[in-house]
Amino acid sequence: MTVEHSQRAHAKLSASGSAMWLNCPGSIKANAGLVDKGSAFAAEGTAAHELAEMCLNNGEHPSAYLGQNINGFEVDVDMVDYIGGYVEYVRSINGEHHYEQRVDFSRWVKDGFGTADAIVLDGKTLHCIDLKYGKGVAVDAENNSQGMLYGLGAYESFSVFEDDFDTIKIHIYQPRIHNFSEWAISLKDLLAWGDWVNERADLALSDNAPRVPGEKQCKWCKAKATCKALADYTNTLITAEFDDLTPSVDADKLNDDQLANVLAHKSLITEWLNAVEHHALEKLEQGEKVPGFKLVAGRSIRKWSDNAETILTEQLGDQAYNKKLIGIGDAEKLIGKKQLEQMAITIKPEGKPTIVPESDKRKPLQNITEMFE
Repeated sequence: MTVEHSQRAHAKLSASGSAMWLNCPGSIKANAGLVDKGSAFAAEGTAAHELAEMCLNNGEHPSAYLGQNINGFEVDVDMVDYIGGYVEYVRSINGEHHYEQRVDFSRWVKDGFGTADAIVLDGKTLHCIDLKYGKGVAVDAENNSQGMLYGLGAYESFSVFEDDFDTIKIHIYQPRIHNFSEWAISLKDLLAWGDWVNERADLALSDNAPRVPGEKQCKWCKAKATCKALADYTNTLITAEFDDLTPSVDADKLNDDQLANVLAHKSLITEWLNAVEHHALEKLEQGEKVPGFKLVAGRSIRKWSDNAETILTEQLGDQAYNKKLIGIGDAEKLIGKKQLEQMAITIKPEGKPTIVPESDKRKPLQNITEMFE
């Protein structure tokens, strides 16, 4: 069975893209006309949202759709497990439920609207629940601009009197990386934030909206490869700012403040360089010139031809194959994640030490030398 659903409509100043245009008003004009090529990951996320919507509306469990096709994606054991957890979570919140609810926040953002995954009205509290099926970037509920805009829209849609609600609670459910968070904001503070949003939205739609580079706003910007403001910003980060820092005792080495400055902006610098390289590659593939560069064939690795298995089996028999245990991911697909956990046959070694900002929620490691001792 195949289930097909249409794509969601998106506003020019969308809630999902609000981290970009709120922080960089000029991003709206910069991205105008640029095609969003999408990705298989985004399409899979859409299919997962469709499954969740059907289950919530029909009172079903995702297992009822196991093996079926939704918008080109098969509902496998993993999707059943992840969406099953989300469905149970939403149903556990008491109140009046609304799913895939279109919300209008145009009172604060011109032509602003969006679709909230789930809204629950529980007395004086208005819950906005957002399912995140991606596993690349962890999303936090605290000060989440998408959730806050949905909160404004939901308040506008469901409040008859000003005192119908006093609290807006935002929930993020991101099951594939076990990231779950919730955050509450008073209606008074949310409305005050809405006044600031109104100013930023008007600025974003103006002809001379400024470009303001930064990690949040540049991450998903389609124009970053050719953005002069970002190029100048990264150049400042890795060169000029060092002049303002205290000189190192050893002039040939970066001091601690300089090291921290580079690490703090590593992600932004790396993403910009990757975007520039990808943009140049596209130009060369289309026959355009990039001064000083050309396309060549990359390194190639030998692989078996289509008839190799037949010939090698005839020549070597069983020696043509290596026998090894399947991976944990493959076992989960065959057995089921929960059942595999109950079998207690997996272990999770300590991860390799990695550098993160102090704001990261994970506990810091003790002295590495002491740990090995």
